[in-house]
Amino acid sequence: MDNSKVVENIYLLVIVTLLSVLQNAFFAHKVEKECQHNKTPAFQRLSCASRNCMDVYPTFLAVMWCAGLCLSQAPAAFAGLIYLMVRQKYFAGYLGQTSQSTPGYLFGKRILFFLLLMCVVGILNYLLVRFCSRNYKEYIDTITSAASTLLLIP
Repeated sequence: MDNSKVVENIYLLVIVTLLSVLQNAFFAHKVEKECQHNKTPAFQRLSCASRNCMDVYPTFLAVMWCAGLCLSQAPAAFAGLIYLMVRQKYFAGYLGQTSQSTPGYLFGKRILFFLLLMCVVGILNYLLVRFCSRNYKEYIDTITSAASTLLLIP
């Protein structure tokens, strides 16, 4: 398999990953900027939000990449973009009261579950192809593409 074919299969996932790195840099900059104000309550909230986002970050990357590689790149990347927007909302919610971050937290959990489900379905389809010679990839792609738009519903 040549390099152009490999990149064609993962470029959306790479773009979302790079955007997530930029977002992490933004979060770190915000925390560092607030740190200069002698550990105010705002610093404590931003630091907590940043820590929470970083705790879930490896899980997000793992399920997004697995879903994209095992099943379908476009819905996984779309869910990844939505997750980044939700994570931004979660982080911004911490700038006010911590209760304002709850909707972002719950929505983020739902997106991670969707990506995990995509991984499991992709693996099950692979096992069906491998051991039963049945391929349901077309049906699964259609359902996944339609279901990924449902992620926009709060």
